[in-house]
Amino acid sequence: MVQYNFKKITVVPKANDFVDIILSRTQRQTPTVVHKGYAISRLRQFYMRKVKYTQQNFHDKLSTIIEEFPRLDDIHPFYGDLLHVLYNKDHYKLALGAVNTARNQIGKVAKDYVKLLKYGDSLYRCKSLKVAALGRMCTLIKKLSGSLAYLEQIRQHMARLPSIDPNTRTILICGYPNVGKSSFINKITRADVDVQPYAFTTKSLFVGHTDYKYLRYQVIDTPGILDRPFEDRNIIEMCSITALAHLRSAVLFFLDISGSCGYSIAQQAALFHSIKSLFMNKPLMIVCNKTDLQPLEGLSEEDMKLVMEMKAEAMKTLIGQGGEATNEEGVLLTMSTLTEDGVIAVKNAACERLLNQRVEIKMKSKKINDCLNRFHVAIPKPRDQKERPPCIPQAVLEARAQQAAENEKRKTEKDLEDENGGAGVYSASLKKNYILANEEWKEDILPEILDGHNVADFIDPDILMRLEELEREEGMRQAADDDDFEMDGEDLTPEEKEALAEIRKKKSMLIQQHRVKKSTAESRPTVPRKFDKRREFTSKRMGRQLSSLGLDPSLAIERARSRSRGRKRERSPERGDAMDVDIDQSNKKLRTRSRSRSVSRAPAEFVPGAGFKDSDQKAKAIKLAKKSVKKRNKNARRGEADRVIPTLKPKHLFSGKRSIGKTQRR
Repeated sequence: MVQYNFKKITVVPKANDFVDIILSRTQRQTPTVVHKGYAISRLRQFYMRKVKYTQQNFHDKLSTIIEEFPRLDDIHPFYGDLLHVLYNKDHYKLALGAVNTARNQIGKVAKDYVKLLKYGDSLYRCKSLKVAALGRMCTLIKKLSGSLAYLEQIRQHMARLPSIDPNTRTILICGYPNVGKSSFINKITRADVDVQPYAFTTKSLFVGHTDYKYLRYQVIDTPGILDRPFEDRNIIEMCSITALAHLRSAVLFFLDISGSCGYSIAQQAALFHSIKSLFMNKPLMIVCNKTDLQPLEGLSEEDMKLVMEMKAEAMKTLIGQGGEATNEEGVLLTMSTLTEDGVIAVKNAACERLLNQRVEIKMKSKKINDCLNRFHVAIPKPRDQKERPPCIPQAVLEARAQQAAENEKRKTEKDLEDENGGAGVYSASLKKNYILANEEWKEDILPEILDGHNVADFIDPDILMRLEELEREEGMRQAADDDDFEMDGEDLTPEEKEALAEIRKKKSMLIQQHRVKKSTAESRPTVPRKFDKRREFTSKRMGRQLSSLGLDPSLAIERARSRSRGRKRERSPERGDAMDVDIDQSNKKLRTRSRSRSVSRAPAEFVPGAGFKDSDQKAKAIKLAKKSVKKRNKNARRGEADRVIPTLKPKHLFSGKRSIGKTQRR
């Protein structure tokens, strides 16, 4: 299916703007510096490049204009005739022909001057030839100023044309001006066509879309047509004639039977007979509008006779499509767009007629044979005279009845209020939803005092007893929630009791160990020196306090001194002395000292869980890492971990050719 989108045509510039665009592009995209001292071959090449580049730009721009504007002989006849009606295809073709001629002439000019430049003997001669070549090209473009302006106006008008698909399902509305065509399209589609009480409010084609049986239909509103010779019709009327002639659609001929449009039924019938040749092979319907002002039955005999003649002509189109002459439904329809009476019926009839016609055409085409070969319709033949009505199981019937009962709309309080006199008259009953043993008790009036007693005190004689039961039950629940879960050994076997005793013993031991661990000095934090400026927390003070408690403070003081931070590194024992010391004893002392020091390791020391097999593998990995960055560090290259100071003025954005008058970068 061919789609025509005239909104994508490129803007056509004016002649002077055209020249400025091309010459400025040549100046920007080609070299601009040349000296007398250059070799003559270099000078020739310099100016030949400018001439060729200018010619190529002119050629590309003009070719775009020629290719994007539609060729009237290649597009759908509807669009071809519509463009001819609106713009006169002779002027249109002349304008595009002038553009094509200018494109060829510019090519010849460039070719001739490139030949002359090949024999240029100096810088001045080459420059003069270049100026002459570009001047002649610009002159040819300026001669096109009229054609370019005309094509730009056409482009703007074509961009505003409605997007009409000539091949889809189409409903076409036609008739005299002011008979209700625009009102009808506004009712059945989302189009917003201007409606006014005077003729020729609609001056062009308008398109809306509607749905019928899950299919999309386009509805076209045409301007009004007057009954006059073909040569006297204006452009507005010719748009309607073009649509009627070329679009395969269902035609709705609107008839104003009230005469309020300013034209009698006789004039409208004369128009119908003058353009009925355009209705051939199309579903045609006569729509009598404005029945709210004048019913169809109230017409005079002469007017009714004219309407019946038009109906007979519409029946001929029905018979020509293979329909039956006895089927008069959907040929003559009545409606009123003011009261919307019959509007949907007209739309449905038009869509149905059009759909049937399109199906019949497809059934008669050659392609249908390929489809029918894939289908097989089985038609069973009766084997005897016995009747076999459809048998529906009783369960299915009951399910259907139940579903129908469920689907019935339940009456709401609002519905009951409307049925019983409305607000202020109807009073809703609050007792009708009471759940009682007997339905008759709902509306009974309950007395407050009976035989001198308060009835509320004697509603339930066991009410106090039940209250006590509820309170007792509530207390038991709260007691059960408050008690922590504690397993007692009453219901356990001897083995389970032994296991429970072991678990409790182990639990108590863990708690005691944790308390001892918390109370030791190891778990307490060391007081930093910056917080002990008065030197209150000293080892001497600790010794005095321990002595007052009757404890020996020597071990504690020695341990505190060994953990002090200011301890210097001890010199390792000499080799001769180490020979005399017992090896086990020295290793034990060294291990004790190493535990008290802070843990620090060399980078290559192996740590389990670091991802290396041993310390050799870790050392090798560190060596490879240093080797990989050695070259980059040597060249002082920036790495991904280095601090970045962005370049505020990158050279590739701020260097190059300067326009006139800018010398900041010199």
